[in-house]
Amino acid sequence: MKKLWDKGKPLNQLIEKFTTEMDRSLDLELVKWDIAGSIAHITMLEKIGLLSNSDWKALKEELIKIYNEQVLTDSFVIESGVEDVHSQVEMILTNRLGDVGKKIHSGRSRNDQVLLDTRLYLRDEIREITIILGEVFSLLIKKSNENKDVLLPGYTHLQVAMPSSFGLWFGAWAECLCDDLLLFKAAYDMTDQNPLGSAAGYGSSFPLDRTFTTELMGFNTLSYNVVNAQLGRGKTERTFAVALAGVASTCSRMMMDVCLYNSQNFQFLDLPEDFTTGSSIMPHKKNPDVFEILRGRFNKLQNLPNTINQVLNNLPSGYHRDLQVVKEELFPAISEFRESLEVLLMALDGIKVKKGLLDDPKYQLLFTVENVNTLVKNGVPFRDAYKQIGMEVENGTYQPEREINHTHEGSIGNLCNDQISLKWNKRVADLHLEKGKNAIDNLLTN
Repeated sequence: MKKLWDKGKPLNQLIEKFTTEMDRSLDLELVKWDIAGSIAHITMLEKIGLLSNSDWKALKEELIKIYNEQVLTDSFVIESGVEDVHSQVEMILTNRLGDVGKKIHSGRSRNDQVLLDTRLYLRDEIREITIILGEVFSLLIKKSNENKDVLLPGYTHLQVAMPSSFGLWFGAWAECLCDDLLLFKAAYDMTDQNPLGSAAGYGSSFPLDRTFTTELMGFNTLSYNVVNAQLGRGKTERTFAVALAGVASTCSRMMMDVCLYNSQNFQFLDLPEDFTTGSSIMPHKKNPDVFEILRGRFNKLQNLPNTINQVLNNLPSGYHRDLQVVKEELFPAISEFRESLEVLLMALDGIKVKKGLLDDPKYQLLFTVENVNTLVKNGVPFRDAYKQIGMEVENGTYQPEREINHTHEGSIGNLCNDQISLKWNKRVADLHLEKGKNAIDNLLTN
């Protein structure tokens, strides 16, 4: 099978496998986006007179046919001896249309093709991930509201500190995800720039209309400077990975709490039976394996930005084949991340909280701050009140008043979950996720 760059000289078979084998499997993630980008490209070529109307119609018809018959049915394959998705699509078009199929590559390079495909892919992944995160967020808010009056010991330095609640605990992770969404906003903004037309990184002598393809694919703007467009490869993926790592950090810490709170020393939570496993030697065990594996996976994902950065670190400007390695790290990580979020959603849904935890005498010191504040309200200076309660604790005479009256924003008695939900909705709206999706759907269906 001839390569797009073939000049008649054979390539060592071991070298060919080493340099292209991973592309052939990973590029299956990019087929939809390669076809959509190709439709935008040929539509622009027809507009500027480099493609006849009849050739444009023939190419577009075949591209949509490939999408409908092979991509939507999961039957698209990159054949043995074909390097990548770009080569496979062009080969199919050439086999079906002859010389017309060869015209599709005018004014572009595989470099800006993969740049474009990857950005379209990541842009849509952000949309899909945001939908899943929205389900996790909604579940956490729901559980927060359901358990707003169920008190929970709060800790600092892993020592009993002050009263908290399951309402606060669940709601805290929800708002933390809301803040993580800001990282995806940054990743989306960087991704939502059209690199098509940068060719191999130095533009083209053809009078390409890059603004037109930007509009066709629903990009917010162009990556104007063609060298910068090429410099964006890897940088875009790294920024996306930072957003992934931010959510992974939140989720791994949440999983640590779940594992801790489920242990016999805490006994704050009950986990669903079908999400725990037993021991081969200890018959009493109900291990939180799912939550531990989630914690491990989310911790591993936090290294992704650094891994990508190590590939980029010493590269000069221009294209280099090292950048292929970024796909090998990023694409499987995205699949693992999405799978982990789906499992997390199911696992969280089955968690049951325990009530009456603060009735245990070992938690009576949780109320010292409440009692100090009561004295202050009655006119005692704060430092005097602090010393008074401290002395009672020291000499063993402390008897807590257990009434809690927290009313300020974001406290036990005023969770502000409605406001947190509004914050989430605004940040999702700021992403403008549907604009790009609608543009691509329009290219593939009209």
